[in-house]
Amino acid sequence: MFGGFTLSNIADEIKKRRTFAIISHPDAGKTTLTEKLLLYGGAINLAGSVKGKKTERHAVSDWMEIEKQRGISVTSSVMQFNYEDYCINILDTPGHQDFSEDTYRTLMAADSAVMVIDASKGVENQTKKLFKVCVMRNIPIFTFINKLDRESKNTFELLDDIETVLGIRTCAMNWPIGSGKNFKGVYDRNSKHITRFYAANNGQKEVDNIEVELGDSRLDSLIGKDNHDILTDEIELIDGASSEFDLDEVLAGHLTPVFFGSALTNFGVETFLKQYLSMTTSPLPRQSSEGKIDPIDNDFSAFIFKIQANMNKAHRDRIAFMRICSGKFSAGMEVNHVQGNKKIRLSQPQQLMASERTIIEEAYAGDIIGVFDPGIFSIGDTLCAPDEKITYEGIPTFSPEHFVKIRQVDTMKRKQFLKGITQIAQEGAIQIFQEYNTGMEEIIVGVVGVLQFDVLKFRLESEYGVEIRMESLAYEFIRWIENKNIDISKLSISSDTKKIKDLKGNPLLLFVNRWSIQMALDRNKDLILSEFGR
Repeated sequence: MFGGFTLSNIADEIKKRRTFAIISHPDAGKTTLTEKLLLYGGAINLAGSVKGKKTERHAVSDWMEIEKQRGISVTSSVMQFNYEDYCINILDTPGHQDFSEDTYRTLMAADSAVMVIDASKGVENQTKKLFKVCVMRNIPIFTFINKLDRESKNTFELLDDIETVLGIRTCAMNWPIGSGKNFKGVYDRNSKHITRFYAANNGQKEVDNIEVELGDSRLDSLIGKDNHDILTDEIELIDGASSEFDLDEVLAGHLTPVFFGSALTNFGVETFLKQYLSMTTSPLPRQSSEGKIDPIDNDFSAFIFKIQANMNKAHRDRIAFMRICSGKFSAGMEVNHVQGNKKIRLSQPQQLMASERTIIEEAYAGDIIGVFDPGIFSIGDTLCAPDEKITYEGIPTFSPEHFVKIRQVDTMKRKQFLKGITQIAQEGAIQIFQEYNTGMEEIIVGVVGVLQFDVLKFRLESEYGVEIRMESLAYEFIRWIENKNIDISKLSISSDTKKIKDLKGNPLLLFVNRWSIQMALDRNKDLILSEFGR
């Protein structure tokens, strides 16, 4: 028994869980698809168009003010909803390449990924990068080819694009009938049925559909004779040429099931959701320092993959997001914070729908929950039962590629400035460094993508009331010094190389070009440099 719950009750709850991340290139419709899934799950009643053009609503999963203004996602959002007998956790990630680090961390918390592709563009750059992370983790990838309500590339071309550019075999689960204004619906290759969709109210409510079999004479009037003939030919071709569906290959990440539809107008969304749920598994064992941790047989354990401050101006707080890997979480339970080497009680456990928060009493392996962070957690920390001491694999820090020196305009706001910049850095959105022999007088900020500077400036002004000035720096490369007990002042380096330290006091070097890196290694024979912070 676990606090009145039997192990079989816990097992039943865990088996209902499905946790996936949605990835895509910017503007492929990822956040819109997230909203439509929530609509079918009953989590929201009205889907808000991300751009807010046809309605006055913003996307539910975009909570930060700058996201609502620009119509893009710049942070990962976490949402949970129930559908039929399943409890689904969706991680909606930023598509913009400047925020790929946040997406990488989020993928560490997911059991599978849904890849959204724009039917008019095929595989795009950011999709390639995110796909590589999924491959590194060997997680199943499900593809939703979106925006069939607009003119699209040839369907065979789209599948070939995925196979040649990404190197993963495809299996079309359904097949689109036309595109753009001629988009009539989809043909299900398994049931041999055609589902004819009718959009309702700008895609804000669920659509009605009619099912008819291929070859039925009514199809000529329903989708048009030309469409009927083209569909018959294409299905004959795809049946003979495509990879056969093999669930083991899907779960191993070698074959991606492909679905077609239009998230904005609700075409094919519920079909996709039902089939996705039938193919995926509940949470699987995860590798730790003590071997594989089974989600059902082991006590509570989790790792922190994201920290976010000021999610709601009414709550001046910091939330640490954790992925529960095993067992059951109960509100107020004592856990071992392994990296902090102390036992703590997790306060204010909550589940979030973007900025809306609900206090929860319990959660299970597979769930994503937020807990109040008094400033003790770091990304990658492990939490487990009080008598355990396991650690999950750490999440590496990406090397920044753009650097600025920043200072506050009003020197009287020094305290707010330091608080704001430190909190935003602890979230992992930016990295801050200091001159090696000074304190926080000179602050250098490094980011992976330049748009993060805009977000930093916006957040410091709107959340902390601090105006800043930025001065661009010419550095392009950063390296952590791996040597222990090294005297940095004695290093022989070029005049354009800068000695700095991170928030933990670790020594680093900033370089203008790769040639300077090689010079530092040549001049200092025992020097060990790393691209990743630990």
